[in-house]
Amino acid sequence: MVLGRASSYLAKELLTKEDEIVVVNAEKAVVSGRKRYTIERYKMERDVGSVRKGPRFPKEADRIFRRTVRGMLPMKDSKGINAFKKLRVYIGVPKDFKGKELEKLEECQNKHVANVITLYDICKELGSKVIVDGN
Repeated sequence: MVLGRASSYLAKELLTKEDEIVVVNAEKAVVSGRKRYTIERYKMERDVGSVRKGPRFPKEADRIFRRTVRGMLPMKDSKGINAFKKLRVYIGVPKDFKGKELEKLEECQNKHVANVITLYDICKELGSKVIVDGN
């Protein structure tokens, strides 16, 4: 699924529903755009600052996914903060969810987008040490 579409959809769901939302296989989400430009943009965000490197931009796929959803929530409001606490994102499928029925978001699927890069590839370029299979 496309990262931006999924993030905006999940932000709306988190604000309207009471249930916790769990995202698995976060490393398989794709970012549309040219690979080189996308990687440069993420590296620029990581390298912001002069004395210290900050504001602590994540390198792991699950944390990048969470940060993208957080950017679409009203975090200065208690409603947004409480909604963000209901989001769980995992790399791969954890043991707790192996046998369970998983729901795919059809409205967030990659449709007719030619230039895409997965979060797995972005994380490799950023220097993530979290090992995933990338399939």
